[in-house]
Amino acid sequence: MTLSLACQEQLLPGDTLEHKFALATALGYQGIELRGRGDLHFARRRPELRRAAANGVVMPTVCVEMDHFIGDFDPARSHDALVNLRSQLSVLAELGGAGVCTPAAWGMFSRRLPPFEPPRSPAGDRQVLVDALGALGEHARAEGVTLFLEPLNRYEDHMVNRLADAVALCAAVGLPSVRVVADTFHMNIEEDDVPAALRAAAPYLGHVQVSDSNRYQPGAGHLDWRALLRTLDELGYPGWLALECRLRGDPVRALHQAATVLHNAEPRRAAA
Repeated sequence: MTLSLACQEQLLPGDTLEHKFALATALGYQGIELRGRGDLHFARRRPELRRAAANGVVMPTVCVEMDHFIGDFDPARSHDALVNLRSQLSVLAELGGAGVCTPAAWGMFSRRLPPFEPPRSPAGDRQVLVDALGALGEHARAEGVTLFLEPLNRYEDHMVNRLADAVALCAAVGLPSVRVVADTFHMNIEEDDVPAALRAAAPYLGHVQVSDSNRYQPGAGHLDWRALLRTLDELGYPGWLALECRLRGDPVRALHQAATVLHNAEPRRAAA
């Protein structure tokens, strides 16, 4: 496989996206995953993003960074998340990017903490998500980009925890513009067998985010990167791997370590 490795922008030292990208490429990355804040902040970054794109900065994806999401219990907050995601999809399409990542929710409710039972039924959760994903999927399809749904672990969300949960929602929506994010940290907690989960989700797998078992950079924990990348290679996964983690130690050294670990784990084809 040919590894396409991106680093999230907040991890990279530098005053501008151009400076960050210069460092990223020197460390072994090929792109920058952007962060999409709320209040339509991402749309207000258009001049900065257009300049960066014109200067050769590769920005394939956006990871949403808000305090409420499409699965919020409050319909007004859910709608606001939808408005922001629609805007982010449009801006990224202008930049020639691939798609925008979002969870169903983050930090809103966990069945692992009191009161244990959420205020909305599972059927209600599903309907809210299918409606929002359908609306965003239609918008993404019109813009020529993709919406990526990210499962989170049970302590951060109660609705979508495993790849199979996200796949079921994608199948219910029935749009090729709605796909699944596989995040190795959350998979480390939730999946019984990471390679098997990836294989089962393969028809819907659109994006991969990487961090080690402890949420630090690849190489700082105990995940089997060779097995994971071998599985993606066998599946013919054509997308990006985006570094989404905390950094242990000096940031530049940590970023270099992560890129080295991933590139060294990349399957090699024998010469003909």
